[in-house]
Amino acid sequence: MKVDVVDLYQKKLIGEEVVLQGWIRNHRKQKEFGFIDFHDGTFFKSVQLIYRSEHDEFDKIQKLRIGSAIEVKGLVIESEGKGQDFEVEVISYELKGDCPENYPIQPKRHSREFMREVAHLRPRTNLYQAAFKVRSLAAMAIHQYFQDRRYVYVHTPIITGNDGEGAGEMFKVTTLDFENSKSIDYSKDFFGKKANLTVTGQLHAEAFALAYKRVYTFGPAFRSENSHTKIHASEFWMIEPEIAFCDLNELMNIQEDMLKYVVKYILDKASVELDFLDKFVEKGLLEKLNKLLNSEAAKITHKEAIDILTSAKQKFEIEPKAGEDLATEHEKYLTEKHFNSPVFVYNWPKDIKAFYMRLNEDDTVAAVDLLVPGAGELIGGSQREERLEVIEKRMEEMNVGKEDLDWYLKLRTYGGCVHSGYGMGFERFLIYLTGIENIRDVTPFPRTPGNCEF
Repeated sequence: MKVDVVDLYQKKLIGEEVVLQGWIRNHRKQKEFGFIDFHDGTFFKSVQLIYRSEHDEFDKIQKLRIGSAIEVKGLVIESEGKGQDFEVEVISYELKGDCPENYPIQPKRHSREFMREVAHLRPRTNLYQAAFKVRSLAAMAIHQYFQDRRYVYVHTPIITGNDGEGAGEMFKVTTLDFENSKSIDYSKDFFGKKANLTVTGQLHAEAFALAYKRVYTFGPAFRSENSHTKIHASEFWMIEPEIAFCDLNELMNIQEDMLKYVVKYILDKASVELDFLDKFVEKGLLEKLNKLLNSEAAKITHKEAIDILTSAKQKFEIEPKAGEDLATEHEKYLTEKHFNSPVFVYNWPKDIKAFYMRLNEDDTVAAVDLLVPGAGELIGGSQREERLEVIEKRMEEMNVGKEDLDWYLKLRTYGGCVHSGYGMGFERFLIYLTGIENIRDVTPFPRTPGNCEF
């Protein structure tokens, strides 16, 4: 019977004849017998194939190369060696796809820098098998969380005519000939106006939240920020729920609940992958995730955060100041030393936050960042400004054009209400979940400044 490798680990198949289809990870040849590490992607662990010199095609099997695709008929037997409970004795085989000797992924340790150069092949290695399996499961968990709670999944546009964040770091989408034109007339462009790749689905999600009450987006976003850090990419995925009749306090509860749900889901569904990552990538990863699961997030205002930091005995490279953003070292101190737990920092200075965040009476805005130990800021959100006259004034102060956002402003006129939402960068969350510190290594084919390979 045809089975997957995962079936061998989940079912008792000792004594059964099975057919396997997959690839050779390693091939150890000896005079009287040989061992093949066989992998088919359905389970993190491989299975050992064994063949002996009595086999009619012993010499041919010994010539099979690493990376080759094969189909094997074999007998599942109890293993005589250490490290596995069973192995598969080869009865017959068929070479489905040969692989040359210069195959780049050999059974040795490769640097992550090298693996980025062969991103089309790196999913065949343990590190990236673990990383991208966790990515798949985390995506599923996010959908499951929201779907179980009656959120509607909204596909917001990737091409947009507005700058949702007001930062201006957007990729232009055009069919105009910039190289040979002396002047640019966007009215003659494909869409008849300036168009960009989206930086957020939030504004469109707000429109749907005011119809469905609870919605979320989960899709790609783009920023042309010329940053070369380990946590920045030009193309990334965002999770962005929007909830009507929801204030800032309720929003914080939803953030914490979602985060813990997904972490538990990964702990339950990816235990083998997490064991590997805990052993070889970030020692203490499992302890970190379980600790988050069993902790309760602290809640402090931005002012209280600055007070805690300025009175700390620890000296910081960047001095914490009222009215300014928190640095990574500040987030680390709050989460890992002062509170030893996740921390919500809310009510931020209005001058460093976006135009759509609700203005408080003390000139702060109802914004909130969720900081977690080992990662710092993981989620950012706010109660949205539902008062038309206030948001219009904020847009004027921040030089945000109203013309392209007229439809967004009308949401405040046509049955607007208190509503809130947040955004979580999926790849940054994966960095936290896996312990893999570079965004390029949790993204299948990363897009970063100077890099658009594959």
